[in-house]
Amino acid sequence: MRIALIGTGSWGTAMAGLVASHGHEVVMWSYDPEPAAEINEHHTNSCYLKDYVLPDSVSATSSHQAALDGADAAIFAVPSSFLRGVARDCSPYIAGDLPILCLAKGIELGTGLLMSDVIAGEVGHPERIAALSGPNHAEEICHGALSASTIACESTEVGEYFKSLTLSPTFRVYLSSDMVGVELCGAMKNVMAIICGIAAGSGMGDNALAMIMTRGLAEISRLVHACGGEAMTCMGLAGMGDLIVTCTSMHSRNLHAGMLIGRGKSVEEAKTEVGQVVEGINALPAACRLARQYKVEMPIVQAVEAILDGKLEARSALMALMGRSLKRE
Repeated sequence: MRIALIGTGSWGTAMAGLVASHGHEVVMWSYDPEPAAEINEHHTNSCYLKDYVLPDSVSATSSHQAALDGADAAIFAVPSSFLRGVARDCSPYIAGDLPILCLAKGIELGTGLLMSDVIAGEVGHPERIAALSGPNHAEEICHGALSASTIACESTEVGEYFKSLTLSPTFRVYLSSDMVGVELCGAMKNVMAIICGIAAGSGMGDNALAMIMTRGLAEISRLVHACGGEAMTCMGLAGMGDLIVTCTSMHSRNLHAGMLIGRGKSVEEAKTEVGQVVEGINALPAACRLARQYKVEMPIVQAVEAILDGKLEARSALMALMGRSLKRE
């Protein structure tokens, strides 16, 4: 089959290799012509995955039409803040029955929409759109490290289709019908990783990180339930699994950014030093708006907001959490 892979970041590149390893042709779309040229000439994308060589069946283009013409499926792997614009540009070349898999994790600022809804708003037919989420750092998956993720979709047929495209001996896939839960978990774990990084950068220990992750998962569960998702989804790969890896891994951009902020860097300085999109910073305003809209108590998320807005110093915000009134767990 011929698969269009929209995006040439680290996760998109790793996914292109994963799909191509099944014998499929993968055509990647790149906003920047330089990565496209490198992929075509050397089968590498050194800006994102320095030590990874893509299969020969992967090529790249800067043309939306060239990427999507004749495609049997499309996989979107662009940052959340660019997803709507890219989906809009792709829409003239996407048939109404083309299966679509979304890898982006986030909440759209202004609308509060999840990423699959953003794509659906531009290309229509939401029933054929699936979302993949879980503990899936590209730096490990591209080299065949053991990993697992969840694919959520309204249609079992579409879910099974993308499962067949991505399943491998080292990449396990579970199916879910809980689009809201899977996608909200994928967005919110990035916010929690920022506060974990801030705590680590401020000199707090492992106990503090475990506390933040555990209580953070409770906050995510409350929001998922309020938005119509299944709270138990938060105990699976898209929830707990992704939360653990994003809050602890050296590959986590959100954790890295939080650590820099905890050490005294400004938000802009942290983003510049990380050098790639920090999705938790992008998702935070929309997450806070959702919490207020649904009247969900999320003190940790509010603490991140206060720190990033410059209203509280990192250590003061964290200590304020410790001073909250005691309740039953």
